[in-house]
Amino acid sequence: MGSVSTRNLAVVTGASAGIGLELARECVEHDFDLVICAEDHAIHNAADHLSKAGAFVLPVQADLSTYEGVRSLYDAITDTGRHVDALLLNAGIGVGGAFLVNSLEDELRMIRLNIESVVHLAKLVLPMMVNRRQGRVLITGSVDSTSPAPYLAVYGATKAFDLSFAEALRYELEDTGVTVTALQPGATDTEFFDRAGMEHTRVAQGEKDDPAAVAKRGFEAMMAGKDKVYGASMRARVEGLAGEVLPEATKARMQAKMTEPHSPRHRHH
Repeated sequence: MGSVSTRNLAVVTGASAGIGLELARECVEHDFDLVICAEDHAIHNAADHLSKAGAFVLPVQADLSTYEGVRSLYDAITDTGRHVDALLLNAGIGVGGAFLVNSLEDELRMIRLNIESVVHLAKLVLPMMVNRRQGRVLITGSVDSTSPAPYLAVYGATKAFDLSFAEALRYELEDTGVTVTALQPGATDTEFFDRAGMEHTRVAQGEKDDPAAVAKRGFEAMMAGKDKVYGASMRARVEGLAGEVLPEATKARMQAKMTEPHSPRHRHH
């Protein structure tokens, strides 16, 4: 790295696009250096762009749905010789559609990325933070974390795990100087819906939050040590609060109206 940086170091996963890229940008704007990770080559373009602000940015192209991918990211972190001050576990994918017809391999890969990589990276990095008695952790969940998610059944379950894991870790780490915050976005204007095969759903065709605004709320909540924060819009916050209080059957019906696929010829304009 050359000279020793006086800036703090943040690790951001899923940082080549969407909320992850905007979280990385928030970190740079608040004087963090970065280790950023994604499976696609765009992570290198993101690093080039982010480093223009004067930050050290190390891109790691790795598939975090694999054990080896997580280890390669961890090795890159330790090779910097620096402490991790903020860990933003944002990488995740969705698989939309009816459970009985979805690809099993796609759903198992989603479980590995959305759940296993979060646990694996937390297990590797958190001890270093606790030993120093300081650090901030952000885990990206979803408004689906507190509701059944028909036609996103496995995705919703992975995000329920992420929220539960974040809240449990937060309790365990009380008085260690390390805080854990859950970010629970609603529908956000990213590649998520196209990649999840959800183009022909009401949620994909409806109004969405700006990922930069979502990231700003998430970053600010993480730095303030809050327990959780919903997305940027009032709609996302209402959805999140509804998930806390409504009966499960009611929430399932509400979700299904937004996520059930419909024929392209019936597409709303």
